[in-house]
Amino acid sequence: MDSNKNHFTFAKPLAAAVVVLGACCGQATAQTSVNVYGRIVSGVDYSTHVSTDGVTSASRASAASNQWGTSLFGFKGTEDLGGGLKAVFDLESGFGSTTGTTNSAALFNRFAFVGLSGAAGTVKLGHFLSISNDVWYIDPMGQQWLGSATLVKGRSWNGANNAVQYESPNMNGFTANVQYSFGEQAGSTSANNKGGVSLAYVQPAFEVRAIYDIAHDAAGGYSDIYNTSKELTLGGTATFGPAKLFAAYQKLSAPEAAAGTPDKLDHYWAGVNYQATPALQLVGAVFHVKPDNASKANLYTLGANYSLSKRTLLYTTIGSVDNGADGTYSERYWEQHVPGQNQASLYFGVSHTF
Repeated sequence: MDSNKNHFTFAKPLAAAVVVLGACCGQATAQTSVNVYGRIVSGVDYSTHVSTDGVTSASRASAASNQWGTSLFGFKGTEDLGGGLKAVFDLESGFGSTTGTTNSAALFNRFAFVGLSGAAGTVKLGHFLSISNDVWYIDPMGQQWLGSATLVKGRSWNGANNAVQYESPNMNGFTANVQYSFGEQAGSTSANNKGGVSLAYVQPAFEVRAIYDIAHDAAGGYSDIYNTSKELTLGGTATFGPAKLFAAYQKLSAPEAAAGTPDKLDHYWAGVNYQATPALQLVGAVFHVKPDNASKANLYTLGANYSLSKRTLLYTTIGSVDNGADGTYSERYWEQHVPGQNQASLYFGVSHTF
């Protein structure tokens, strides 16, 4: 695919959206609201075959944060500009509850944007989670460590700097989001840039989603299947009484990947959330990955979430990563792993939102 074509594909609809919303602007008496919100997740983790050098391994027990989603805090607000137009903003920081440090050097590492919202939709400018993060809606494990991110090493959980995002209004259950992240490189429209489209059709008993996103490297190509690649995600859910079923497929490609490393990857999963009681939810899933030029791997998960209140829950999850001969997948996808070793993990903890 021509990377310059990707640039224009995602930039044009965003530019059009800015024009449409701008046309709605007018002077009005402003009414402003600001909310503070957050979530703190902290627990204990035990894993076998943990490696720090990719050569040797041992079991590890540790305190851990963010197992059931990132700990975060933020400030979001709106200002009524009149005529159905609003200004919106959000500043959100992810952090580790066990150390109190932010997840990256940036303070507002999840969201930092301002925008305008009207009948034609919403346009936002700033820093965002990449549009590929919409995979959470069709992941039976939600935002847990063990889930759809594990066998693609966090490919869907990236951020987007210097970005513009358009979000359509809800049209009888159908929504469309478009995101474009400027690479900020002189002389190139594709170097380091990102873009994507997320389409959804959501009804009370089911939902269907399609997500396509791109992430270029510094040369404007796709050279790393787990970082700078093209990604297509198709999936959905269906609810039958207390059971919610999940199924999805991902296709990743990196045509410029180095020889001997994967340039294509297929990722499948299926799972279920079962509301056993008003407070107790049982979850389970199976994930399978098949990269070119590398071994297949499977992830099996089982878990339970118990709500003590609307804001506080207890969680526990067990999982097994079964690697092929040279597979290096692990519970914490950012860590090194001894090729071919399987890994079993158990974690539990508390999540509180405010």
